[in-house]
Amino acid sequence: MPAPADRPADHAAVPTVPTVPLPEHAPAPVLDAAAADALRTDLAAAGFTVDGVGDLLGELAAGALHREQAVPARRAVAAAVAGRAPSSWDPRATLSRLFLLGGEVPRAALDAALPQVRTAGLVRAGVVVAAGHGDDDAVRAAVDLRPYAAEDASGAVEWWLASDLGELARGGAIANDHVLGAGGASLTLAQVTVREPVGRVLDLGTGCGIQALHAARHARRVVGTDVSARALDFARFNALLDAPGLGDALELRLGSMLEPVAGEAFDLVVSNPPFVITPHAGAAGRAVEEALGAFEYRDGGRSGDDLVRDLVTSVGSVLAPGGTAQLLGNWEHRRGERWTDRVGEWLDASGLDGWVIQRELLDPAEYAETWIRDGGTTPDRDPAGWAAAYGAWLDDFASRDVEAVGFGIVTLRRPLDAGRERLRRLEEHTGSVRQPLGAHLAASLAAHEWLAARDDAALAAQRLVVAPDVTEERYLTPGAGDPNVVLLRQGDGLGRAVHASTGLAALVGACDGELAVGQIAGAIAALFDVDAAALSAELLPAVRGLVRDGFLRPA
Repeated sequence: MPAPADRPADHAAVPTVPTVPLPEHAPAPVLDAAAADALRTDLAAAGFTVDGVGDLLGELAAGALHREQAVPARRAVAAAVAGRAPSSWDPRATLSRLFLLGGEVPRAALDAALPQVRTAGLVRAGVVVAAGHGDDDAVRAAVDLRPYAAEDASGAVEWWLASDLGELARGGAIANDHVLGAGGASLTLAQVTVREPVGRVLDLGTGCGIQALHAARHARRVVGTDVSARALDFARFNALLDAPGLGDALELRLGSMLEPVAGEAFDLVVSNPPFVITPHAGAAGRAVEEALGAFEYRDGGRSGDDLVRDLVTSVGSVLAPGGTAQLLGNWEHRRGERWTDRVGEWLDASGLDGWVIQRELLDPAEYAETWIRDGGTTPDRDPAGWAAAYGAWLDDFASRDVEAVGFGIVTLRRPLDAGRERLRRLEEHTGSVRQPLGAHLAASLAAHEWLAARDDAALAAQRLVVAPDVTEERYLTPGAGDPNVVLLRQGDGLGRAVHASTGLAALVGACDGELAVGQIAGAIAALFDVDAAALSAELLPAVRGLVRDGFLRPA
């Protein structure tokens, strides 16, 4: 229906540049239980979910917004509310404009979108700021509040997460104590984390609390720590909004790294630490700080990759026997030294089982560009600051002969049997993986324990079955009777492909749980007319690898 002719202005045409000023450094938002219940109910009823917003915006605008390009989303929202009185706006459009796009909305539109908590409740909580109390007065978001959806090894979740406003919504640079929401790294960590039921979990560097929320679904107690009091306030807000039944099961503590939990023991430690390698020493450090500042969420104040190294080597002090630690990190590739040797030394020093999967690799220039942009500096906005920070990063890397920087996942476990062979595995896997990966990693860790308890004779006596996601591929030269290459391919987990000899392919094909590995190997030796002991000696190490990686499982 068209707008009445006497309407003084089209309420859809809210200015791109907000008219309501934000406080210079507003405190983090605070909810009480009643307000949290009202806000949760309103957000759900409004359809302000990942799918709901995606349906409103459309695929093109949603994709652009994911890349922090707001123009298509602004157009989609404007079209959704055009010609409508604010009180009849689609609630998804109101909330998207307010929280996702940094725009202003009339107070009447927000009251209609969230009828229980209303604008007044959000102002009291510090979630929005309002120009006045009239229906047409503008309201602006003071924090980022957005829907979150993910699937971890425990199943799917749908929440809402509050964090500090980013540059897009704020219209300016972020503060040094900026609290991030759940980005790609947070989602990766949530998906790769082992989700076995446990007693105590430590979320080290909890930030807005996203890992603590995931952990609370399978732990009796969660402790979240952070060096930022502001981050802990956001984590408290999000826990009350998304998991009201947690109560004393979640404890938030202020402090750096492992200091707040020294002397305690946890069954699981998860951490997305401030691992970004940032220049600190001398002129390089001063140049970066002048251009970008120092952001608590990414900069741990250490030289090079020392922070990640120290966390890897010290986290065992708070792991209970059988406990697991999983963290994300960067590590330097230095000239003349293999990264697997360097990071492998960290694993050796930890005294724990260790498994490192490198997922990305950037050269020093790419790395510098990534984090300078993340800090809000671009070559067109601040050419001098960009050049100074860029040069500082390159000088810092050159001082340590750094040729590249790796990013990946570190999984550590304190073995129950201190005398058994340790897991020490470092590999590169830059291809696609089947998320959530947590269950696959848990199964591989369990397989290591199972294999460590069995020598070759015991393994030969086991009956195995092929995992349901495994397929076999054969490649033949045209006209040939036998394949040149046989690949065993995994559809789940890391999607590994293993070149299999004719004998190994035959053994795997016969693993249906009926016969033991040794019996199958003996039958294959007889069929191929080869020595049974020699064939077994060849096949058993390969079988161990297939069990470890989830191709074969105990029957």
